[in-house]
Amino acid sequence: MVDPGEFGDAFRRDPHPVYARLRERGPVHRIRRPDADEDHETWLVVGYEEARAALADPRLAKDGTKIGLNVVDQALIGTNMLVTDPPQHTRLRALVARAFTMRRVEQLRPRVQRIADGLLDEMLSPGRAGRADLIASLAYPLPLTVICELLGVPEMDRAEFREISSQVVAPTGPDAGREATVRLGAYLTDLIEDKRRSGAAGDLLGDLVRTTAEDGDRLSPEELRGMAFLLLIAGHETTVNLIGNGVLALLTHPDQLAALRADMSLIDGAIEETLRWEGPVENATFRYAAEPLEIGGVRVEQGEHVLIGLTAAQRDGTRFPAPDRFDIRRDTRGHLAFGHGLHYCLGAPLARLEGRTALSTLLARAPGLALDGPHEEWLPGMLMRGLRTLPVRW
Repeated sequence: MVDPGEFGDAFRRDPHPVYARLRERGPVHRIRRPDADEDHETWLVVGYEEARAALADPRLAKDGTKIGLNVVDQALIGTNMLVTDPPQHTRLRALVARAFTMRRVEQLRPRVQRIADGLLDEMLSPGRAGRADLIASLAYPLPLTVICELLGVPEMDRAEFREISSQVVAPTGPDAGREATVRLGAYLTDLIEDKRRSGAAGDLLGDLVRTTAEDGDRLSPEELRGMAFLLLIAGHETTVNLIGNGVLALLTHPDQLAALRADMSLIDGAIEETLRWEGPVENATFRYAAEPLEIGGVRVEQGEHVLIGLTAAQRDGTRFPAPDRFDIRRDTRGHLAFGHGLHYCLGAPLARLEGRTALSTLLARAPGLALDGPHEEWLPGMLMRGLRTLPVRW
């Protein structure tokens, strides 16, 4: 039994040495989660090959009700792709994919650039005296604005939404996550009803309200709420961390920053290496053994919980040589930052677009960018890997 919580704040600031020690002992371990009840134990997969296989293993269910769990969030919010298995997952993904297309993402490119330019106009203004918190000034508002505009969340509601979503993914107290989920569920119910009444087209949520498959199938009100919840939360919280972690990685690796400034065609490599080296999601959301199975030589009994360690797997030296080195020229193909298999992230193209736009525009406009103090406040829990603040100067 391993308890990462025994390492205290050191584990939150830098979990990689702990994961490295676990990988040396084997690819799968029984752990006690530091962000859960004392008696809550789970399996943690830390090896790359084992993690990749587990992400696509149909014996590991995403729907906790299959093993008799009372899934509180699912009851409060509704069903979405993240907590379903085929054939329900197949149906939901097909309906969402009809509205959330690559063409739609590509059409966002000019708007993403304008939002980034506007945020940097404010951040780099003389009144800032050459200093800012990059998370508050760019990394958070860029994807938040994009996803809210994409889904049709009114501008007046976005400040409240930011507060709620932060508590959902990284709660600051024992009841904060549940309370935020209740608030967000109520808000989305009202927003969906407004879309239904207005009948206006143009935003993704409105289109999802009206999307119908060839056989007449469409999303129920509960499914609409669940999908809106997933798209809003996953559609910006992860990208905040991608941008923040990418900037931190470059500023703490001056040779890589210099290489990128000298050749901005390396920007895609910088994004992909950030996703591998310090990806925005530390561990995939829970999977549940629908039947007994073996992972990496370890027997997992029916009903047991499994965490797949994305952060741990992507520092596995058997897959990525010199895994602790940040190298924007590295071949990162096969990284697991967006998952693998049926649940591969539908929003990956949008996240890449936003990350690429944010980093390239920032570097072009702030040539003297540097860290401006400590950056030790990492998000709590084992789900997200990102910073609360990132002080920079230029």
